[in-house]
Amino acid sequence: MASKINALPPSLTGELNDLKKRLASLERRPEPVARFDRYPTSEWAARGRGKVTNNAWSSCGIANVTGLVYDRLECKFYTDWFIKGRSEGELRLAAFRHYGNTSKVCVSASSAFRIHGNATRSTGTGVMRWKHGIPFGWDYQNGEATYTVELQHRYLKGPTADKPDRVKLFGYSIPEGKAVPTKGGGLAVDPGSEYQTAVLGGSNMGNVSAGWTLVGDPYDLDPWDGSYAVSNMHYCVGLPADRLEMTGDVWAWFNGGESSWGAAGNPADPTY
Repeated sequence: MASKINALPPSLTGELNDLKKRLASLERRPEPVARFDRYPTSEWAARGRGKVTNNAWSSCGIANVTGLVYDRLECKFYTDWFIKGRSEGELRLAAFRHYGNTSKVCVSASSAFRIHGNATRSTGTGVMRWKHGIPFGWDYQNGEATYTVELQHRYLKGPTADKPDRVKLFGYSIPEGKAVPTKGGGLAVDPGSEYQTAVLGGSNMGNVSAGWTLVGDPYDLDPWDGSYAVSNMHYCVGLPADRLEMTGDVWAWFNGGESSWGAAGNPADPTY
């Protein structure tokens, strides 16, 4: 008589159940209908990215990749204000498993790609390719997993803001509703004792004030706050091996200044 699964040791029973779930996942695996496996993203502009709490990794682009078909993907991004020594940063791609309403856990992360930039402001374009390593990405645990891939950043150096260097002009002012003084009145225009008194803020200035003021709209003259700018992912596509050849688990190209590789990927790094 054939043995029943319940008669097997509990550990083996659990392994057989897991195997059944994985086989069911394979049967439900989506078949690619195109050579490009696209995942929607939005926003194509380099936006200022300030530091978050404790300079943790934070997202500047996210794509829902639930049902991921290929084991590698590619994305493109746009940068601005990476200044060497002042506002250098690190980028990485990371995959998250979402569960519940607000909870997620990082299950895979690429090495950190460091952007040092140039001595002066310049815009840049970057491309990253990554073998994400998501296990059974189309249906991981109990068929209820939702996955995202995020383009993340954190500061390597900076931000170091510009010091204000606005233009000021010395002059006299008076409220609009007050009469303008005439020569010899509250504000004498000819050099002399009354002129000196007026400049020094004497008692015979009347409604007239003298002093320094900023030229132009002060909001247009605000200095750079030191933050670099990174766009969202311009696109996020999964591609087969013959269309996306790579050496190693991650590859990157950047045009817009100096760049280098940082630490290996660590899913346990703090994220915001």
